[in-house]
Amino acid sequence: MNSDSIVQCEDVAWFRDGASLAASARGAAATLARRLGLSSHRSAEVALAVTEAATNVQRHAVDGALLLRAVRSRDTAGVEFLTVDSGPGMADVAAALTDGTSSAGTLGIGLGAVSRLADDFDLHSIPGRGTVMAARFWPREADGDAALSVRSPAAGVTRPISGETVCGDAWAVRTAAPADGGFRPALVLMVCDGLGHGPLAARASQAAVKAFHAARDLSPEGVLEAVHRALQGTRGGAVAVARIEPGTKRLLYCGIGNVSGFLVSDDGRKALLSAPGIVGAHMRRLRTFDEPLPEHGALVMHSDGLTERWDQRTLPGLLHHSSLVMAAHLLREAGVRRDDAGVVVLKDAW
Repeated sequence: MNSDSIVQCEDVAWFRDGASLAASARGAAATLARRLGLSSHRSAEVALAVTEAATNVQRHAVDGALLLRAVRSRDTAGVEFLTVDSGPGMADVAAALTDGTSSAGTLGIGLGAVSRLADDFDLHSIPGRGTVMAARFWPREADGDAALSVRSPAAGVTRPISGETVCGDAWAVRTAAPADGGFRPALVLMVCDGLGHGPLAARASQAAVKAFHAARDLSPEGVLEAVHRALQGTRGGAVAVARIEPGTKRLLYCGIGNVSGFLVSDDGRKALLSAPGIVGAHMRRLRTFDEPLPEHGALVMHSDGLTERWDQRTLPGLLHHSSLVMAAHLLREAGVRRDDAGVVVLKDAW
């Protein structure tokens, strides 16, 4: 793992379930693909895949939505979309991905074709609960091969409170030199929940992201101190920082305010502790907690826009899916509409 395995993302828009979902998402996806420099052919493939996915949501899902966003790795930009719904789910995902299988009223290319058009595709569905699908599209070379194919170990989703277009929650990830002098770089992950919601909360969280990327001391306490200075003069926020050392399989964690952190595995989850306070206003003396990383597990961090009443053991197979699909399922399962929501998952990094 190195810095090339980190994919940065920029949310463009959430499209809610409704009569115009497919048309709106298709137009926005085509425009975004062209703006990011994808060829006209590749842009058309992106638009086709988004239309198929959005039409499935529109015709069959309950409380469905599609998130469109730009993704970047190294010097390459691409398009990613995510669909999230709360039912009815797919009883047979393999059949849904079989050629020739397409829901009534869709374009007829089927989800199997969508998966082939995408450079990275993941779908997880639980009958009676809901479905999450993620697809990423990079530029294609003249021979049809993708210019880049990378699955980042960290991925997150943010969603603004109902009625707002900007979200006061944000997350960021970067690599760091390993503390043990080994060859595997550390990963540093931050979640910030700007106080309140709307543009002023978003201003605070974006200031936190900027400070995070500029920080030189990449210990959790060092990052929090840098973010604290950057948030002075803003509303402030709740912030948690995790540092993962893959070589020694240990986690260092430090948080202030209502950002929840958990180490999860098939056997359960372990809560990570944060102290009361407001970053940018008043912080108690910082304390970093040192935890062993669970085998085949994941780190989950989220704002209080998600309740803590989720249990990955009730979501069969969740830990075997990508970080992005995991994050979106937890948002679907535990997100509340009366607050901004943000969740990030890190897995397959140790």
